[in-house]
Amino acid sequence: MNKKAIYAVSGVVVVTVAVYVVFWSGSKAPQNVVNNQTDQNVQATLPTSSVVPVTDSAPVANKTFTVTGQNFSFSPAQIKVKKGEVIKIVFKNAAGFHDFMIDKYNVRAQRIQGGSEEVITFTADKTGSFEYYCSVGTHRAQGMKGTLIVE
Repeated sequence: MNKKAIYAVSGVVVVTVAVYVVFWSGSKAPQNVVNNQTDQNVQATLPTSSVVPVTDSAPVANKTFTVTGQNFSFSPAQIKVKKGEVIKIVFKNAAGFHDFMIDKYNVRAQRIQGGSEEVITFTADKTGSFEYYCSVGTHRAQGMKGTLIVE
């Protein structure tokens, strides 16, 4: 093989790796992302201070809830917390393809397949009743929703 061929093959390898890094490894959304628009079909992934990625430096949750999603419901259908508490939700998808959203807190879990789970941590800094739901297709309209009550 001559030097030109070696340089050409090396260039192709470098470009291929760069494309992979930019498009595939960068396309996986962080565990905790927000939807800054009200359209339930928009998949914006902008980090916010009200949604804390689960890392070693994340605040310790005051309360942890396991929320299981399946076709077409969440269990539990109601969660009660106190204002100011750091909430950790372990969203487990039992079957199908689902996500978990709370618009008023800008909380959004990734869409995941059955058998997967996602961990979301946020501070309950507003009082009231807030709907959580699955934004996939018509799942919300079919009853895949629940209520977060912050007292």
